[in-house]
Amino acid sequence: RRRLALASSSKHRCLQSGAAFRRGLGPTLDFGGDEVEVEVNDSLMRFFDHCAKFVALVEENDAAMCQVNAFKEGPEMKKVLEKVASALCLPVEELNADLVQVAFLTCSYELAIKNVTSPWCSLFSEEDAKVLEYLNDLKQYWKRGYGYDINSRSSCVLFQDIFQHLDKAVEESKSSKPISSPLIVQVGHAETLQPLLALMGYFKDEEPLLASNYARQAQRKFRSGRIVPYAANLVFVLYHCDHVNASQEEYQVQLLLNEKLLPFQHSNETTSTYTDLKDYYKDILENCHFKEECELPQVNVTAVDEL
Repeated sequence: RRRLALASSSKHRCLQSGAAFRRGLGPTLDFGGDEVEVEVNDSLMRFFDHCAKFVALVEENDAAMCQVNAFKEGPEMKKVLEKVASALCLPVEELNADLVQVAFLTCSYELAIKNVTSPWCSLFSEEDAKVLEYLNDLKQYWKRGYGYDINSRSSCVLFQDIFQHLDKAVEESKSSKPISSPLIVQVGHAETLQPLLALMGYFKDEEPLLASNYARQAQRKFRSGRIVPYAANLVFVLYHCDHVNASQEEYQVQLLLNEKLLPFQHSNETTSTYTDLKDYYKDILENCHFKEECELPQVNVTAVDEL
């Protein structure tokens, strides 16, 4: 009968996911007959909407996507366009990168959701798919990943919330109290998770993703389709360990991304003491203040300079 805390963004698909997750737990967890309420919390699950600096300088700023736009006009995309135009018996002038991307996404959605090979798939080779994957990764990189600091810094409100829950569990455990929320589920978006993982330092390449370095990025770590696929999830698991040599080893943590253990940045191990983890992220936990991070600069600078 311990409490499950369930929060979601206000988007209908997220609320449905939260409710489905609760149903999926089934009778194995007894909540005393009470249906668990899904709490709407956009300030955590859609922090990007509440960050004025991100909205003005990235979300609504065309100049922020200059690398994406340059790649759309670049030689790799030009080759794909010409090939697709030829297959459809169309003049290449009637196609653009956005239309070709829609055809590619139609192919990939039908394959992923229905396991059906759409006729649109016949337009693309594996090499074409890699080019179109890179186009999407460029967008994710500059809009939600490492492209601009504000992308990840805006997620510190969520990062700090996670550690507040963990701190509370540690405190209750040390006081021999029952853990008030042993299971906390927060349902958001790929755009919620991608900035958080960037804030934590995951999937960062040595050089940024650019329109001009497609070939050099063939072995890149930043692949949004692998990082935030359908039903992407990041799980923090807190352990209380009885038989340990030192008190700081009593509480330990594991991270799982999409149900696979994720090695920690500070040790490359898949288990860390909670003390070491907090120490590694001390600067974010103590010095990242959402309100200050997200304030628009008052001085009269251009958006591109600010970025």
